[in-house]
Amino acid sequence: MISKIINMADKMKDAEDRLLESMFAAPPIADDGFSASVVGKVRRRLWLRRLALPVAMLIGGAIAIKPLTAFVTLLASLSALLPQELFGVIAEFIPQAQTVVLGALLLAVCLLGMRTLED
Repeated sequence: MISKIINMADKMKDAEDRLLESMFAAPPIADDGFSASVVGKVRRRLWLRRLALPVAMLIGGAIAIKPLTAFVTLLASLSALLPQELFGVIAEFIPQAQTVVLGALLLAVCLLGMRTLED
């Protein structure tokens, strides 16, 4: 089934539209596969760029896993040497969830207020 919109567009062509269609209706220039090879090279480079970072991250993560486990075990052994009162003092300085939510709401209100002032 052919759309009515396409049929109307075909009926509304003027002389200039028909002239342009005839000019661009020429067969493509033979390039012996040059265009296809260029498009293939561009696509290969595009995929190479897309895959380079994830592959590098996987390789780096695989290399870093052994030193990371050694670091974690070192931290665990060092935390046993620290006095337990120190952990209580550190926990007091960490903000509670209510404070974080209140700060986020205050930030959102300030940003909205600045946006309305700009307008």
